[in-house]
Amino acid sequence: MIKTIVLSMCLAASSLSLAGAQNGCAYSYGPVTEVDYIRVEYGHFDDYMAWVTSTWMPTMEAAKKAGLIIGYKVFQASPKSPDQPNVNLEIIYKNMAAYAGDIGDQADAFEAEVHILNSKSRSQHARV
Repeated sequence: MIKTIVLSMCLAASSLSLAGAQNGCAYSYGPVTEVDYIRVEYGHFDDYMAWVTSTWMPTMEAAKKAGLIIGYKVFQASPKSPDQPNVNLEIIYKNMAAYAGDIGDQADAFEAEVHILNSKSRSQHARV
């Protein structure tokens, strides 16, 4: 009985793989998500989140405004041990070309946005 179930599962899996191979590609075009798993040292979580809100998020907004990414998210994880990540940074690209860095003319718009962010940051630091 178990051999019959295993054999039928193998046949079903092989038929699914053949169906995917018939259309020419095993993927579809669409958004690509990058997730970075960060382990912030104990006692430095507030410092890291301050950096995320002051630097990382404005950079992601510039990339979004330039059309390089669709969106981004920040998650706080609950690690099961001290050596596991406790922050996840997610970036959603519009397709694999954008993820791979093939951005073409959009690079100029992104660089202009980042330049504006850097000049604002410098002027805020100069006031303090």
